[in-house]
Amino acid sequence: MRLPTFPRQTTVDDADTERTPVTPRRDEPTTANLTPVRADTTVTPPPARPQTFPPQPSISETQRAKAVSEPVAVPATTSAPRARASFVATLGLVLSVAGALLVLSGPLLGYGVGVSAVALVLSLAGVFATRKRHVAGKTGALIGVVLSLAAVVIGVLALAGQLWWLGTGTPTVTEFRTWLDTQFETRI
Repeated sequence: MRLPTFPRQTTVDDADTERTPVTPRRDEPTTANLTPVRADTTVTPPPARPQTFPPQPSISETQRAKAVSEPVAVPATTSAPRARASFVATLGLVLSVAGALLVLSGPLLGYGVGVSAVALVLSLAGVFATRKRHVAGKTGALIGVVLSLAAVVIGVLALAGQLWWLGTGTPTVTEFRTWLDTQFETRI
């Protein structure tokens, strides 16, 4: 049975809208020439074909136990070489974390900028090294690029005196500890 389809346009039915007449279906009369089935007749299904399986060779129980217990030789397949992590990308990530920590330390700000600059170069080299097929570590290299670039920018801004809370003469670790002590002093 075919369901009628309607257009997806919404219109308001009033006297002004034109109506197109419904055209009769142009399907071939496939069911028109069938004779009706009487209710008193029963339809018998055709007899089912018996399933036949190929005959199994007779195997004794000792042969079956031997076949189950013996190891099966699996042919060796040549697999693709394992992906290895890029040393340059990993070294760039480690140095970028170290550079960011040095920049945020305060007194070691200048060294942190230098370490972060070296980490940026190594991380960029790591990104290019991971373009090869079996070299992994692209995510670590990209994190190293972002972290070292942020450390260099923050370090240069701090050295230029643009960041009041960070500088070479600021003991940030000591100030942070005293700030934490004052925050938790009243709560604990």
